[in-house]
Amino acid sequence: MAIKANLSVLALSLLIIGISSCLPSIALQTSRLTSSKWTPRFLGGHSKPLIQNRQQQPHYQYETRYFSQRLDHFSFSDLPSFPQRYLISTEHWVGAQRLGPIFFYCGNEGDIEWFAANTGFVWEIAPRFGAMVVFPEHRYYGQSMPYGSRDEAYKNATTLSYLTAEQALADFAVLLRELKRDFSAEASPVVLFGGSYGGMLASWMRLKYPHVAVGALASSAPILQFEDIVPPETFYDIVSGAFKRESASCFNTVKESWDVLISESLKNDGLLQLTKTFHLCRTLKRAEDLRDWLDSAYSYLAMVNYPYSSDFMMPLPGHPIREVCRKIDGCPQGTSILERIFEGVSVYYNYTGGVDCFQLDDDPHGMDGWNWQACTEMVMPMSSSWDASMFPTYNYNHSSFQEECWKEFKVKPRSGWITTEFGGHDIKTALKKFGSNIIFSNGLLDPWSGGSVLQNISETIVALVTEEGAHHIDLRASSSEDPDWLLEQRATEIKLIKGWISDYYQEKKAIIDM
Repeated sequence: MAIKANLSVLALSLLIIGISSCLPSIALQTSRLTSSKWTPRFLGGHSKPLIQNRQQQPHYQYETRYFSQRLDHFSFSDLPSFPQRYLISTEHWVGAQRLGPIFFYCGNEGDIEWFAANTGFVWEIAPRFGAMVVFPEHRYYGQSMPYGSRDEAYKNATTLSYLTAEQALADFAVLLRELKRDFSAEASPVVLFGGSYGGMLASWMRLKYPHVAVGALASSAPILQFEDIVPPETFYDIVSGAFKRESASCFNTVKESWDVLISESLKNDGLLQLTKTFHLCRTLKRAEDLRDWLDSAYSYLAMVNYPYSSDFMMPLPGHPIREVCRKIDGCPQGTSILERIFEGVSVYYNYTGGVDCFQLDDDPHGMDGWNWQACTEMVMPMSSSWDASMFPTYNYNHSSFQEECWKEFKVKPRSGWITTEFGGHDIKTALKKFGSNIIFSNGLLDPWSGGSVLQNISETIVALVTEEGAHHIDLRASSSEDPDWLLEQRATEIKLIKGWISDYYQEKKAIIDM
């Protein structure tokens, strides 16, 4: 029996909507491949972690608990509660009497155990701070399902309507309040952590609930990827730049491959030949499915372009884009473009060599939680430019996006809501006046860095930017292979966090002395 790749590459997938022609000569053909995918390829990809990876991840000691959470924090309707899962460790906590801090990770769009396993930094620094560690799960993900089951929770727009960032932040605030009461730790300082969407939540929670936490480390948090705050082509330009810096010929091969893929698919037996070339488990029905599969691989490769081997999204070697380009460029003379592409993309999907064929449609209904979030409030415009991008050229089309969301969920996106709720425009003025104690950490290899805060805003809102860093690499567990710049970045983060807590203790002491 063929082993199938269990992939969830399209979960929070960066919306390719309304693709336009790559070249005038194939405008008609390209228009037939309009994508129906949602938005950014960083969030939803976390919603269903690979089973094969879990066995290789570090195991941290914690207790799994459940908290009865309100379904709607912003009304007084008598709605059913749901069990919110959270992981907690008091192994190193110095206790309430000593005002031991609480390290609170803002859960992302997926199974919380997977995030806990991939956030070694929090676990590793907890002993030196004497901190309690808490990893709450985001509503509608993992085991934290309203209405009793995933099927019921995801049933329609009415049942999904409580899946919002605002409700998730309220969950975190309520859970923290109750935990503090249970442990008589009302005076213990809280430090928020989060990566990717979790990093967005951590920064927003620090701003929306400043009384709840003393500071937040927001790693790879694209809080500016909304409503034309940053150019919509930013994400794909950064992905493309990561390939181009390794090899111009590799970049060009990928850029040329989309036209070849389209031309091949239009032949009489084209889809069958593509199925064979890419070793697919089932006969390809639409060329756009293969295109999205390739797009996902390139985008994820840029995100996890770590300097050492890892298995965050897939088991990969260090500098995986370098290895992909080595495969593409190293094929014997006469190898077709699509065969070269298959050799390259196999580094992402099959580096260990254990996959016999590939399954493209692991979630054929697209009913994952991030698709809903992207169709309601997490509207992140994306486009692909002709000159700097290796992807097919297209412009973001909000009308087409609306049509897709209505077709899928019977909802219309509110593209201006996130910036209304959390800000984003003129971020420097707003945060300088009203914010404090936030670290925005980013690596410039990460395509999401383009939508994050990359400059210091004040003495207490700090941007830590590294040239060689990829997607929230600072939150990963330490390794003997960590480069010096990463060690220095983490040391700076620890120093800043220590400063937040020390300032808090000083203020508490001053109040007591009074």
